[in-house]
Amino acid sequence: MIAFISGGARSGKSTHAEALARRWQAERGGVRYYLATARSGSDGEWQARIGRHRQARGEGWITLEEPVDLVAALERVEPGSTLLLDCLTLWASQLLYASPLDEAQGIAMIERMLAEARQRDIALVIVSNDVNEGMPPEDAEVWRYLTFLQRVHCLVAREADEVVQVIAGLPQCWKKQGGQA
Repeated sequence: MIAFISGGARSGKSTHAEALARRWQAERGGVRYYLATARSGSDGEWQARIGRHRQARGEGWITLEEPVDLVAALERVEPGSTLLLDCLTLWASQLLYASPLDEAQGIAMIERMLAEARQRDIALVIVSNDVNEGMPPEDAEVWRYLTFLQRVHCLVAREADEVVQVIAGLPQCWKKQGGQA
């Protein structure tokens, strides 16, 4: 099972994704993992935000930190487990601007991660931000980033069994296993 959860900043998407991951893990058994794509760094505000997220998640999660190589992180997950990946937005920026990989390699990595999750019976909940809701940017690099992220979103949404957009804390299901919601 694969779910794609998107929404704006502070929309409640992570809370929804965490609840879904808990439910899937309770139904399926196995271990529950949280894959953080953020680099923890030394910024005090960022550290505080990470701390708040960890506290809100509560106990029962094995945390993996991997800013770019999602396939390597997935290899550390036990088959039959549940994995929450938070988030593709940060992953995309790190892949494009802090790694030697290009967009084609990023797309290939996402495709491989999705295929391996299914093959290894890992329930995968993927979170990302809706960042392309306004006017097209004039800056070429911002446009490059948004274009890449939207390609990734389209790929994940197409392959997912469930697609949910969270708006003001309210989940809107756009796709449910077997067809449209």
